[in-house]
Amino acid sequence: MYNFVLLPLLIAFLISLIFTFPTIKIANYFKLIDDPAKRKHPASIHKNPIPRAGGIPIFMGILLASLAFLHVEKIFLSMIFAGFIVVIVGIVDDRFDLSPYLRFVLNILCATVVVFSGIDIPFVTNPFGGILYFNQIDLIMGNFLFLPKILAVFWIVWVMNMLNWSKGVDGQMPGIAAVSAVIIGIASLRFSVLEPMNIASSTMSFIVAGSALGFLVFNFHPAKIHPGYSSTILGFTIGILSILSGVKLATAVLVMGVPMIDAVLTILRRILSKKSPFWHDKEHLHHLLLDLGWSQRTIAVFYWTMSIVLGFISLSLSSKGKLFAIILVTICVTGFIFTLRFIMKTRNGPVKPSFLNNLKKREN
Repeated sequence: MYNFVLLPLLIAFLISLIFTFPTIKIANYFKLIDDPAKRKHPASIHKNPIPRAGGIPIFMGILLASLAFLHVEKIFLSMIFAGFIVVIVGIVDDRFDLSPYLRFVLNILCATVVVFSGIDIPFVTNPFGGILYFNQIDLIMGNFLFLPKILAVFWIVWVMNMLNWSKGVDGQMPGIAAVSAVIIGIASLRFSVLEPMNIASSTMSFIVAGSALGFLVFNFHPAKIHPGYSSTILGFTIGILSILSGVKLATAVLVMGVPMIDAVLTILRRILSKKSPFWHDKEHLHHLLLDLGWSQRTIAVFYWTMSIVLGFISLSLSSKGKLFAIILVTICVTGFIFTLRFIMKTRNGPVKPSFLNNLKKREN
């Protein structure tokens, strides 16, 4: 257990921690900076320039620890290769702010590389009994839909972008990613018969968790470095591992339940407002909590706590139990968000988040 769980996590943590020091200097030198005076991002809440490119130390932790603890296999090689592309795209975006549509297309391409190396979603467990086989549906339709692979690409890209939207406050996203990876790693070891892939996936999950935690040391408020778009490497690997490990996707949905539901509501809200789903705004759950007066640290810990609680609950539930838990969490989080919006509306009139000015006053 120590050799493929705790030691990989510790080594990845130390590598990510150590590489964050030079990354801060490199980001400053190459102007990989999040400067609110120059970069008019509508969701920005900080007032001073802060280096980005957090995906570099995270990726180095994943890469070097994986080389030390995992056997070289086609799937893991494709993960590292595609993950490298994810980080490069993120670094370019951290410097030049690429179009979100271009980033989305590149996300799909990177996910496709991994999927066609041997990863797909061939079935899901029916919570009311039995199993729904997507590969059989594909066979009936003439075996040209590639349905298991399309679902896998969709899931990986969804997790990448959903977690990317969850980096609104310092420490929020790496903490969620670390908890999610740990839960997936634990769930990978809960099979009655452990296959080599289960053990490898678990080891990789704890490596991802360690890399996220190493970066978190510098990203917790007040952050010395921001994740930047290159940090989507975390969502990329977590999305893959949740498939590869054999863990039911409902477990991953639950552990990331709060940011996932917030992301779904955000997409729906933007579409109903006749805006692009990629359009940035200040109406995520973490923005509402800031407007309510919560500190960045409190919000980050709130997200971590919810992920920890929901993650460990998911480990003890049956498929049917997870379905009902997902429904319950969806109702509760949706109700919480609408309640916050109502409070803001009655307090300030129409919801026009003013937390940035309040935050600046508190920080001064």
